[in-house]
Amino acid sequence: MEEIQLILEDLLGLEDDIHYQIIASITSLVFLWVVRKIVLLIVLRDEQDVRMRYEWRKTSGYLVGFVSVLALGSIWIDGFESLASFFGLVSAGIVIALKDLLIDLAGWLFLVWRKPFSVGDRIEIGEHAGDVIDIRVFQFTLLEIGNWVDADQSTGRLIHVPNGRVFTEAQASYTQGFQFIWDEIPVLLTFESNWPKAKEMLLEIATRHTGHLSDMAQQRVKEAARKYFIFYSKLTPIVYTSVKDSGVLLTIRFLSEPRRRRTTEQAIWEDILHQFATCSDISFAYHTQRFYHAGTEGPIRPYPLPPTTDYGSNDRHSSDSFSQS
Repeated sequence: MEEIQLILEDLLGLEDDIHYQIIASITSLVFLWVVRKIVLLIVLRDEQDVRMRYEWRKTSGYLVGFVSVLALGSIWIDGFESLASFFGLVSAGIVIALKDLLIDLAGWLFLVWRKPFSVGDRIEIGEHAGDVIDIRVFQFTLLEIGNWVDADQSTGRLIHVPNGRVFTEAQASYTQGFQFIWDEIPVLLTFESNWPKAKEMLLEIATRHTGHLSDMAQQRVKEAARKYFIFYSKLTPIVYTSVKDSGVLLTIRFLSEPRRRRTTEQAIWEDILHQFATCSDISFAYHTQRFYHAGTEGPIRPYPLPPTTDYGSNDRHSSDSFSQS
């Protein structure tokens, strides 16, 4: 130690006290870094969960950083026990100069404490949506979905969002709580189509592809109801009927996993196209111009209504939805 102090004194021309403080600071930082590496090596050696490995690295980094500040403060600041008084004198200036950073820091504390979302969740905040891949002291990072890409698939871009925005903008979670989302596919048929037959076919197709999620969703609802006021009376697929200018609109409503929405829609649409292709009495409607002469063609005779069925409401808090062809 004395030899190192002599070398520093010759090279830098500093006092003995400063030599000691430099050596003590370097020693403390190296010691804390080595301890963190050893702890992570032991803990993560058999840990395969990616989320747990990430949490251990982040938490240990924050802890070492905090302890390092305390250690360096005790080495370099005389009367370290009176730091509270020192910070009290400069706090007003810090608040004014670093207002945004302090808000971001408060946002990070809110994320750690309340956990409105965690790493791995899919969220939407403001105009941005994506998968949360990192949460830091001043910002969190999203792997963007949507934008110019359809059906909530990844764009490949990373979006860094200041933590303070959790206080000023609403956040929507795709995965927290219920862990499923409702999706709808509108199918527009001509007025002359056999729409009751088509409706049965659509319900059968939707049930085949998504019916297995109903039992899982029911269990998730029970778990989420312990924390949130969530209630659904119907979780199985359903097909709604409405009339538009261009034809009869059949809307398939079904549960979907957030990250499989496009895949599920594709599978359902392919089955619809294959089955409708075999039915000469079912035709898709699209925007056309038609001149109809009632005296020559006579009145249009739609297919008779099926027996009245009470389909019920598939959720207690549902609202009317409108689709345009």
